[in-house]
Amino acid sequence: MTQDRSERLLNFIDGEFVANQTGETFDVVNPATGEVIYVVEQADEHIRSLAIESAKKAFQTWSYMSAIERSRILHKAVSLLHERTDHLARVETLDNGKPIQEAREVDVVTGADVLEFFASLAPTQTGQQQEVDGDFYYTRKEPLGVCAGIGAWNYPLQIACWKSAPALAVGNVMIFKPSEETPRGAVELARIFIDAGVPAGVFNVIQGDAEVGSWLTTSDEIEKVSFTGEVGTGRKVMESAASTLKDVTMELGGKSPLLVFDDADLDEAVSAAMLGNFFTQGEVCTNCTRVFVHDAIYDDFLARLKTRTEENIVAGDPLDTHTNFGALISKEHHKLVMDYIEKGKQEGARVLTGGEAFSPDGATSGFFVQPTVFVDCNDDMTICREEIFGPVMSVLRFSDEDEGIRRANDTPMGLAAGVMTKDIRRAHRVVHQLQAGICWVNSYGASPAEMPVGGYKLSGIGRENGVETLNQYTQTKSVYVGMVKLESPF
Repeated sequence: MTQDRSERLLNFIDGEFVANQTGETFDVVNPATGEVIYVVEQADEHIRSLAIESAKKAFQTWSYMSAIERSRILHKAVSLLHERTDHLARVETLDNGKPIQEAREVDVVTGADVLEFFASLAPTQTGQQQEVDGDFYYTRKEPLGVCAGIGAWNYPLQIACWKSAPALAVGNVMIFKPSEETPRGAVELARIFIDAGVPAGVFNVIQGDAEVGSWLTTSDEIEKVSFTGEVGTGRKVMESAASTLKDVTMELGGKSPLLVFDDADLDEAVSAAMLGNFFTQGEVCTNCTRVFVHDAIYDDFLARLKTRTEENIVAGDPLDTHTNFGALISKEHHKLVMDYIEKGKQEGARVLTGGEAFSPDGATSGFFVQPTVFVDCNDDMTICREEIFGPVMSVLRFSDEDEGIRRANDTPMGLAAGVMTKDIRRAHRVVHQLQAGICWVNSYGASPAEMPVGGYKLSGIGRENGVETLNQYTQTKSVYVGMVKLESPF
């Protein structure tokens, strides 16, 4: 493996790059080539101290700005995100391994959409007023202070936008730690904020592994932590945050179902299943990795699914605009996904298509796994119980509505679910019984800025996006005003 350490990415504190004192670094690998493309400095005690002090100072400036002034600055950042789309998409693709067409049209655009949404909402925050026995009280929505964001590697820039946009819009500041596997996107966002006029220190980026994340969740200088990642890590984050009674928002993993009824449009149903399993090469927490298909259409569904999977998916160099299927994030994750595929075979599931590692033209040294569809599955198989986070779909039969709902809900997680049917009454009847925080009807995967997203059960706490998210980045202050003479028994 070629190791080019000529480029060194530093932590971004108070509007500039800052070197650590220990000299400790870690490598970043391009998943499509397996090569080290740059090194990153770990946030040591020096960096952490600077980040906290910078954020606390910036809070005094940013929180006292008028909401309309914050809004104007954040709208300027939205414009810069759009202007730099090509550059940002390339950054994401090199770090993450996803196709550049996807990074450009989804990651950057939807990140900008969320920032625009919350920038527009910044001036709309209002309290309430009520008269009480001749006196009155009013409430104020006030920012929390210094917030922490901990990102995941599948949508680095988008997640940084999702977490920072509502936090900054209402006057908070944020210290953001991206995944150590995809560290550059958040830094690019920080530079955009500075160029847009956001004061230095309002959005600091610190780099590092789980130990740095643990520091963020236990620091008594931080009022809230927003985390995106898998369930096991989410438990640890919540345990750590409890030591200082921090507010937490957690968007965790899932084992989401898609119910395809016998009256569904088959082509659309296949599209939903493929979007919900092969987009971002399967590395999406909401993916419908359990596809329940009604007995009456099962064989026809499988035939169309097999044909489209084998004919329409184009793997290769993610920087090639014709590629629509990229590389998994790392060698370690590649092995994990392949181990799950082998487990599926051992437990009796049959591979309809895929099921192997491969080396596509233009990216022969990358971490690629064929888009894989298992059939003859049952609910107790490991591949149907555990989150794989790769391009692995399990197709299961069902015969009636009640059975489908029961089996769809038979998981400790509850992030997302989908229903494909032409019967509008059935659609709503079924969706209302599914134990999932995000549900799609005759669609899959769309997460517009206006729609809250988050999970039931082990899939998370709180919501991201949507108007209600603003309340999770503010605290309510009640002010009682005495308008009549104060009486006292003393």
